[in-house]
Amino acid sequence: MEAIPVVIKHQGKRYDVELEPNTTGEVFKFQLYSLTGVEPERQKILIKGGQLKNDTDLSSLGLKAGHLFMMMGTPSVGEVGADALQAPKEKTRFVEDMTDAEMAKVEGAIPAGLQNLGNTCYLNSTLQTLRAVPELQTELAKYKRSTLSSSASDQGFGSMGPSIDLTASLRELYRQMSDTQEGFPPLMFLNALRTAFPQFAQKSKTNNGYAQQDAEEAWSQILSQLRQKLMIKNAADPSTSSNQEISFIDKYFAGQFDTVTECDDVQAKEAGEEAVKAEEAFLKLNCHIGLTNHLRDGILAGLEEKIEKKSSLLDRDCIYTKKSQISRLPKYLTVHFIRFFWKRSVQKKAKIMRKVTFPQELDVVEFCTEKLQKRLVPVRDRIREVRKDELDMERARKRQKRLKDEEDASAARGPANSSSGASNEPDKANKDSQTSKDKKKTGADADVEVDKGPHKTDAEIEAERTASLLAAKKEIVKLVDPELAADDGGNKTGLYELRGVIAHQGSSADSGHYTAFIKKEGLKNPETGKRGEEDGKWWWFNDDRVSEVESEKIDGLSGGGESHSALILLYRAISTPDVEEA
Repeated sequence: MEAIPVVIKHQGKRYDVELEPNTTGEVFKFQLYSLTGVEPERQKILIKGGQLKNDTDLSSLGLKAGHLFMMMGTPSVGEVGADALQAPKEKTRFVEDMTDAEMAKVEGAIPAGLQNLGNTCYLNSTLQTLRAVPELQTELAKYKRSTLSSSASDQGFGSMGPSIDLTASLRELYRQMSDTQEGFPPLMFLNALRTAFPQFAQKSKTNNGYAQQDAEEAWSQILSQLRQKLMIKNAADPSTSSNQEISFIDKYFAGQFDTVTECDDVQAKEAGEEAVKAEEAFLKLNCHIGLTNHLRDGILAGLEEKIEKKSSLLDRDCIYTKKSQISRLPKYLTVHFIRFFWKRSVQKKAKIMRKVTFPQELDVVEFCTEKLQKRLVPVRDRIREVRKDELDMERARKRQKRLKDEEDASAARGPANSSSGASNEPDKANKDSQTSKDKKKTGADADVEVDKGPHKTDAEIEAERTASLLAAKKEIVKLVDPELAADDGGNKTGLYELRGVIAHQGSSADSGHYTAFIKKEGLKNPETGKRGEEDGKWWWFNDDRVSEVESEKIDGLSGGGESHSALILLYRAISTPDVEEA
């Protein structure tokens, strides 16, 4: 029988309850106990003809929806001492009772995918990768759209007015995605993107739908809009006014180059033309593939380029060499594989199929200026030493556990093996032989027993190792340059860990399919707010289909054919230990 919605009135309060007609009065009383805190034996529930008894069959009452019950009684708390049965402070929630929005917010829940609205996989993969930046989620939630853009966007999903606010649309999209685990249609954001950048509204040459686009172009255009619109307080610089704002993208995604541009023509140098030094901001590092097999070599190639421009002294075009070194590292580093090039014979962006490997931990110190290297190297090297110590400690723990398990197993087998005395003779002989070797000394050391000191327990050894590791982590914090420490949107170690990958499958930018891979984070502790250890697995976002894959899948995205090849890598700075934790 279906549940009947009824109302319970108790001490001036009304409770909406789902009553199961096929149960008894006792079950119903326990249900009310979870709501009111009044124990079943202290409840008086009035029904026609008297009070509800424990053995009353609720189906015999002939109740209808909206029936009102009067209940009397008070909890026993404070009357019979601390041992009295009390109702739980928070009502127990079961998975089957949760809404879709509540399920989506559960730690470890499968994140929402995005529906493909017609060749929009390039956008879906870009949006999923940007969503992996928690700082962006926080600042977008605070973002207030301008009055002009608000009036335009209020016209609805189909509004294509020129003042649509792309940043506000992104905020709303991420908010809606956080309330579901289903594939969500990014209609409003797609309309806003096509309004701001008409290139994404181009029609396909083969059918009536929209054309496929380059995910890197979508990434760059979205970041350019966020750079203009999403402003935050510049709390990192105490010398500035508290009201001064800085672009979110400039703080967390933008690095700084020191460049030197010099003419290759000998005549220009002889005429006295000097090299031009400058500073430039960058939002990504380009990996030029060419004959490159590894990411490092591609980045190095991208830091030196040839430019043709007019020489003012020679009054003609000359070739210049521009060399760049990084003087500021952002917290989030974007790396772009230059896989697509314009192929005139087929009139489209063709894809370079070459295999280029990339690490899940990237060291960029060698790409930096000498000044920045001097600041980063001591911190980077000490972090690596501490990591090695941590790995050794973990191995020692496993070894100790294995030895203890073997000892326990040997002790358990002891009585059964003791009947065969001969089997123990070789072990005894080996021990005697080793003892004899230990006692063989020469000169003054003969027959002198070596004092090995007091025996330390496993717990004492573990405590010493932990204390040593803690001291090393504190040392790392002290090694950080004060200027780098003040830049909370930068990298203080020169090391990055891979957090997201946008991959392309196919032979050209105008066709094929884009997907995104995002590394799973550890579960958050509800009390401390800190995340636990990660399991090393990744989320694979294939439009509205989301699945979990192993880390080996990421290693296979290096290309070498038309299969999934990395196009954009998103790295996050490996941070120094928290001062509070250290």
